[in-house]
Amino acid sequence: MSTQSLFTPFTLKTLNLKNRIVMAPMTRAFSPDGIPTDKVAAYYQKRAEGEVGLILSEGTVINRPSSSYDKNVPNFHGEQALNGWQNVIAGVHKAGGQMGPQIWHMGIMDNHHSGWLPPTPFEGPSGLNRPGFNNGNTMTQKDIDDTIAAFGQAAADAQRLGFDCIEIHGAHGYLIDQFFWEGTNERTDIYGGKTLAERTRFGVEVVKEIRRRVGNDFAIIIRVSQFKPSHYDYKLAKTPQEMETWLTPLADAGVDIFHCSQRRFWEPEFEGSDLNFAGWGKKLTGKATITVGSVGLTGDFFGAFAGESSQPSSLDELTRRLDRGDFDLVAVGRPILADPNWVKKIKAGQTDALKGFSKEALGELILE
Repeated sequence: MSTQSLFTPFTLKTLNLKNRIVMAPMTRAFSPDGIPTDKVAAYYQKRAEGEVGLILSEGTVINRPSSSYDKNVPNFHGEQALNGWQNVIAGVHKAGGQMGPQIWHMGIMDNHHSGWLPPTPFEGPSGLNRPGFNNGNTMTQKDIDDTIAAFGQAAADAQRLGFDCIEIHGAHGYLIDQFFWEGTNERTDIYGGKTLAERTRFGVEVVKEIRRRVGNDFAIIIRVSQFKPSHYDYKLAKTPQEMETWLTPLADAGVDIFHCSQRRFWEPEFEGSDLNFAGWGKKLTGKATITVGSVGLTGDFFGAFAGESSQPSSLDELTRRLDRGDFDLVAVGRPILADPNWVKKIKAGQTDALKGFSKEALGELILE
């Protein structure tokens, strides 16, 4: 099957992409004390030179004392870190690429294996990062207000530095997702509730504040997931109707693109339809969506962390769904992490030149 549809342009607000391929955000932790280095800048510039349509950065943490559990995850606040990101976006633009930072608050986390801890205890909706595991503080109203403001400031800084969009990390069991999930949100105030629609409020307020800070024309993406890292088969929304009550308020608040994270993009989200998560996201909201999940490889991302290797796989099913209009963009993680020229090879039909993926690739910033 032809991959031609992957190489058609895409335009939405501040995004003018040469193709439909997005570099997925992947935590790298190569920024000492939160400051992106020249090598981090080179890593992203190489992907732009490799003709990735849109680069989404690794998760970058907002200005809250306990937003990170790893001192080498980059910050998106403070003069030194923002200067580092200025260097990153300059290199990406020089290479003809477009990029947005993924802005992030991790919420309640397990302690890092290094023993490093943030200066204040982790914070979340109810002190939980999974049912029965308390490892931090329950956020007060002031904590919530300050966190919403910090998301807004990070987005405004991204716009000021010249980034082309921002992505909010609202998935994978981190802070915003901890508010979404009844397993970690036991609040009885306006940020809690028995329904997913009620628990969406914090995420909605984050989006509204970002939209207020960046104006109407700056593209806002949010990454969302059904699964939890402690429960891969979990579905936050059990039905299409429930998913609509979750995603529609986020769309109304200002989200332009939903980045719908699943482990394997080809798996249907609900019985009775072969639509995947991104397909349902687009159908229910009318917004553009990004699909992601083991694109171009035989194994999934979580297997990679467990030491499993993957080999290149066919893109036929992906392009079939893209051609059908299920989603608009395709996020690719590990293949582009391991090979900055993956997009060029796909475009040229050089499937024999594609690389597999092994966990060793997670241990360095690959530049060639």
